[in-house]
Amino acid sequence: MSLENIIKPDGVLCNASARSKKHCLEILSELLVRSTPDIASELIFENLIERERLGCTSLDKGAAFPHCRVAGIDASNAALMKLSEPVDFDAADGEPVDLVFGMMVPLEIGDEHHADIKLVTSLLADEGLRARLRSINSSSDLYRALIDGASLSHSEDPCRTNSA
Repeated sequence: MSLENIIKPDGVLCNASARSKKHCLEILSELLVRSTPDIASELIFENLIERERLGCTSLDKGAAFPHCRVAGIDASNAALMKLSEPVDFDAADGEPVDLVFGMMVPLEIGDEHHADIKLVTSLLADEGLRARLRSINSSSDLYRALIDGASLSHSEDPCRTNSA
């Protein structure tokens, strides 16, 4: 699935102000519910908190990938926040987090959902893309940079071949 099917422009927020990791997850749950208005943001928030209890979702280098399973959806839905000030996310490297990519997937996940998760983690591991995202100051530009970064990253994947 392409990133544009997972995250919509209204799921991106630039220069968000979060007081803490918990507050960050609360804002993220409100962004995620925009793509699925039938699901309560409180449910998403509870599921994100529960997932964090299993282990920190920070990917180091100032990026985090909070994610959870949610009943009542059949596709992955995502949101991206760039924080105006980094927050402590209990990262293994000790760095505070300023890029937060959240995702919710169905309770029963299949290969396509695993592929969505792999796509996001590979994007957040891209140092150049993280730097581009950090340099942006509007939500619409942040969305475009993310989508462009995914397209560029996908086209440069050395594991992809066009052989018959």
